Amino acid sequence: MANDPDSMRTSIRQVRYLGSAKAGTHHVWHMRLTSFALLPLTIAFVWLMLTLVGKDYNAVRLALGSPAIAIVMLLFLLAGIYHMMLGMQTVIEDYIHTEVAKTVWLMANTFFSICIGLACVYAVLRLSFT
Repeated sequence: MANDPDSMRTSIRQVRYLGSAKAGTHHVWHMRLTSFALLPLTIAFVWLMLTLVGKDYNAVRLALGSPAIAIVMLLFLLAGIYHMMLGMQTVIEDYIHTEVAKTVWLMANTFFSICIGLACVYAVLRLSFT
């Protein structure tokens, strides 16, 4: 039955050692979790930016210096950056076929995401504490 060309079944020896699907599931769940987290955070961030339109510099600094606003901004930025990193990782893994190039691009993606994340955390904390 396994050698029948019309059969949908394959013998186990044909699919052994071709990798497992365990890591992909973990990756998909992280993408979905960050997507779900970004829904209310994006709404809060857009609402915050719309309330700050037209206000002067001191009023904006005062609003952004609030601890609650700083926490929402940090959550929005970090969830967005992590979501971006996971999305770019998926694109790199799917469309770069050379192992060396794939490794270099994955390292660059991680490094870029960490740098952007640190810069955003620094900016929000600096606004919050000064």
